[in-house]
Formats: sequence, C-alpha cells, structure tokens
Amino acid sequence: MAMSLETPDKIRTLQRKLYCKAKAEPAFRFYLLYDKICRPDILAHAWELARSNDGAPGVDRVSFADIERSGVDQWLAALREDLTSMSYRPAPVRRVMIPKPGGGERPLGIPTIRDRVAQTAAKLVLEPIFEADLEDSAYGYRPKRSAVDAIGKTNRLIRQGFTDVVDADLSRYLDTASYCPLVHEV
Repeated sequence: MAMSLETPDKIRTLQRKLYCKAKAEPAFRFYLLYDKICRPDILAHAWELARSNDGAPGVDRVSFADIERSGVDQWLAALREDLTSMSYRPAPVRRVMIPKPGGGERPLGIPTIRDRVAQTAAKLVLEPIFEADLEDSAYGYRPKRSAVDAIGKTNRLIRQGFTDVVDADLSRYLDTASYCPLVHEV
C-alpha cells in the first residue's frame, strides 16, 4: 500500500475548507471534527506519514515491519473501529534518555505506532484551523517554515532598517509544567 507523502487532493480540499472557515470566522467553533479524523483516507495518509519517519516501537514493541507483515489495511481498519466506537485509548509513552550535545541527558517519549498514526490524523484535521489564527511572523513548528526561513526574514528586516529582534526559547520553561500557569491554558 504505497502512497505519496504529498497530501492527497481530497484531504487537501478538506484542509483548505477548514482553514478558510477558520480564517473568515475567527470566533467560529468547530464541533464536528472527530468524524474527519476517522476517515479511512486520512488514517491511510497518517500511516504513510508516520511510516516515513520510521522510528522505534513504543511500549507495545510493535514495529512498522510487524504491522506490514500482518496487514496494514486490517490494522488501519481496527484503529478506525476503535476511534469511531470511541474505545480508543492511547498507550503510555516509552521513555528513553538520550544524550544532549553539551552533556547530560534529556528524556525522549516514544509513542506506539498506533498512537502516532492517530495523532497524525488529528494533526491533519486540526492544523489548518490553528494555522488560520497564527501570526504570519511566527515560524516555530509551522508547516513549510523553518529556522532558516526565520533567519532569512530577520535578515531582510535588518536590511530594511529594523534593529530590534525578539527571540524566545521556551524549551526549559515547560520543564516545570506541573506547576506552570501555561499548562492550564493548554
């Protein structure tokens, strides 16, 4: 079941409609999105995206190769059934420590492949809605944007005469999330 990693037209059309609605009506609340996350085409594309990243198995120790051996279509159908029946529950995240470049270690959470596919399906549906609300000047964790793009924009603005740059690194801020006021906002 090989697919292109390019978003299929049918999914792109849905994303465009969601984005346009969110952009045109910022106060609009989307109440019926769950059925879109469960669509077979979205789950199949989410599988392809997760598969392209490869990655280690989660706590269940199920690998991409294991799923492919037993049949991706059946596996996706079972995931869809759990999602549509609302019996799906994410598994715990496998925690491993990885070395940091400057010394020490940082924790890395590895979700199961099943959870990665479900999360990717949710991202495919939710991202266009949130994108509509973000400022054009924001670059972090945005589709088709990178740190290199932010540096290029900063360079262009400096050449235009702007002299102030604001850069915020929140990576350590969320280390104390258990009592962080931001957590209550998310």
